[in-house]
Amino acid sequence: MARILSLLLICFVGLAACTVPNNTQTLGADGKPLPTPYKIRGNSDKLQFRMLDSVNALRQASGLQPVQLDARLNAAAATHARDMSVQNRPWHFGSDGSSPLDRVRRAGYTGTLVGEAISETYETELETLAAWMDSPGPRSVIMDPKANQMGFSWFQENSGKIWWTLEMGSGGFSS
Repeated sequence: MARILSLLLICFVGLAACTVPNNTQTLGADGKPLPTPYKIRGNSDKLQFRMLDSVNALRQASGLQPVQLDARLNAAAATHARDMSVQNRPWHFGSDGSSPLDRVRRAGYTGTLVGEAISETYETELETLAAWMDSPGPRSVIMDPKANQMGFSWFQENSGKIWWTLEMGSGGFSS
């Protein structure tokens, strides 16, 4: 009996050594591995507040006033994120030729638009914020001392690609 068990154990060990590990990545046209998409799940409010908290932590560390989420800026950001996906390019103009200023006005924002940060990525919102902070243009929008309101939204395609839009504004508070 011990011989049979020993023989079976040797066979199982031998078979286990023959398996190929499944750590191969899909390669893109450039020969580099494609990124693993970050899937956004759950409550979108949590993601917006996580971004708000992160932006405010960065602003506080630089001695700047915090910003508040504004529903109208969120709406303008959501519209543009979806529109960038339709156009399949990250840029500041809508498919109808609208500018960021046009979009926030259409959303009913009465304050001053400070600026907009956009991104096309497979990364998380915090990785995207880190990339924005490494780029002078988006960093100056996020860290603008005049900003006191923020809008943030995204659109995720079925492929996993995410289109992020952040709007910063000044004023525009409803009474």
